[in-house]
Amino acid sequence: MRIIRDLHQAQSEHETILTIGAFDGLHLGHQDLLQQLMHRAQQTDRVSGVVTFDPLPRTVLHPAGNTICLTTTEDKIELLTQWGLDLLVILPFTLELARTSARDFVQMLCEYLHMTELWIGWDFSLGRGRAGNASALTKLGKAIGFHVHVIEPVRDGPVVISSTQIRHLITAGRVREAAEMLGRYHELRAVVISGEGRGKRLGFPTANLQLSEHCAVPASGVYAAYVAYREQRFPAVANIGCRPTFGAGEHSVEAYLLDFSGNLYGEHICLQFVERLREERRFPNAEALCAQIEKDIAQAREILQ
Repeated sequence: MRIIRDLHQAQSEHETILTIGAFDGLHLGHQDLLQQLMHRAQQTDRVSGVVTFDPLPRTVLHPAGNTICLTTTEDKIELLTQWGLDLLVILPFTLELARTSARDFVQMLCEYLHMTELWIGWDFSLGRGRAGNASALTKLGKAIGFHVHVIEPVRDGPVVISSTQIRHLITAGRVREAAEMLGRYHELRAVVISGEGRGKRLGFPTANLQLSEHCAVPASGVYAAYVAYREQRFPAVANIGCRPTFGAGEHSVEAYLLDFSGNLYGEHICLQFVERLREERRFPNAEALCAQIEKDIAQAREILQ
């Protein structure tokens, strides 16, 4: 997959079929659109491409609002490469870009990327004032010389699958439902840092994660999970919260790998959430906590089998 970060340097020699968006989560709705787009590109011997933005537009337009994201730019690169996309354009999102009209933006795509088709979701809009909706883009396409395909939403039962809906599920701890909409487990990629060592003293050494403040972290509680590390995947129990049994501390994310021995400090791992086991709660003493952890481990093993 070719990656372009400056549209003016694109110099594409082939006609392209493009889609545009933040694509936060790359969920099943996004995947449906991309599969149709890539199939069309193969049929017509054109290049399949995604135009996306870094940072996410809403974090620039509404910095005081919700800046949590489901996928980082690195996540998107990895997933789109796996899925077989030909071209990924990552544009820096600025207030200046936000003021660009829909006409000027799609004209740039036609000029620098030779766009012949634009594939969009049913509720898509772009450009200054979000004026470039499906109807407006269809008219622009006829005037400028590209065709617009509008894709209907993908639903999970009666609910339209969307990044917003998935973020709500994750922050509520409903990670299994979120996984059904994502088409994979929700992941947190992080570096392992040293903690207080309390888990090790209890007999359950944990990997403490250093996360970006913009990551979508599930609600406090205990989760059955997997940890992906160096081409391997280990069953795990993850804890999110402030360890109330020992006095409320800082909010943290840590994982106890069930079938692993070794030092993970400084290593990059990927924590994949499968199912919430219980809420975080305070225990009367360390012995009671350890007894519950043993139950959590047994439940996690049953789920992860």
